[in-house]
Amino acid sequence: MNTTFTKLDVTLLITRITIGVVMFAHGAQKLLGWFGGYGFDNTMNFFTEAIGLPWLFGFAIIICESFGMIFLLLGIWTRLLTTSVIIIMIGAIITVHLPFGFFMDWDGVLQGEGFELHILMIGLSLIGTLYGGGKISLQYWLTRRLRRKHLNDGMYFI
Repeated sequence: MNTTFTKLDVTLLITRITIGVVMFAHGAQKLLGWFGGYGFDNTMNFFTEAIGLPWLFGFAIIICESFGMIFLLLGIWTRLLTTSVIIIMIGAIITVHLPFGFFMDWDGVLQGEGFELHILMIGLSLIGTLYGGGKISLQYWLTRRLRRKHLNDGMYFI
């Protein structure tokens, strides 16, 4: 099998890796308390009590930002996961970061962080949502393999 990777395929890989690594780190903070995070119970308390999110939404955010980003790094469900990141980022801006303005709190003088990181993640995620994972993804490889198998068996798989 001779697969030629285009600049777009490489761009999609870089985009997936960037989103996946950054969001996984945030997910690990929420799920496991890694990297100075609060862990699952404290994060869920923040989501449900301080912000007022339903428990299921908080749980979905944590799962998407942790386990979902592993799938994104592999190139599985890219469009679904990057769309989820966009929704999570918009929600974070509206519920937490908007009052603190655009910029991050580099000087430590504000009571919270602005939303500039969120805008960057939304922009990167739009690329994945529009174009998918590209040829350098596990989903592309699996889909080609399944199509070839079904065509060889006389079955048609779309």
